[in-house]
Amino acid sequence: MNEQPQHPIPPTAHGQLLVVKALQKRPNALRTLHPPGSAENELAELVVRASQNLDSLHSELVDRCTWAADDLTRVAAGTAAANPLGILQTSSTQIDILAARRADAITHLKSALAAYQRATTPQAQRAVSVTPSPSRTSRQTR
Repeated sequence: MNEQPQHPIPPTAHGQLLVVKALQKRPNALRTLHPPGSAENELAELVVRASQNLDSLHSELVDRCTWAADDLTRVAAGTAAANPLGILQTSSTQIDILAARRADAITHLKSALAAYQRATTPQAQRAVSVTPSPSRTSRQTR
């Protein structure tokens, strides 16, 4: 088989890192594991796309934060004039929106990963390995 060499995953590729941590496989490797058109293949594709979306949002957030930090550094060093309407007036809103979108993307990827794992884990193994989580509504007695 002709296998492509694996390049290290950059630390900013948060989506890829979550997939590797959960499945011990890179996202694109999931595309070849299941027959085309199968439910498992569709779930794998959802995981891949959710991972790519998270990576894109994370990269955009890092870029925007870096840009804002550079801007603040220039103002602090006196090499740029401070905007009298606010140094971070626009970028802070953009950073907040990107951070919220990134948090949603993480939740979506984790949900897609959980569905993929349930669909691809054999029933006998699932019954043994899945422990029920405690109910949030159950009352604790003392």
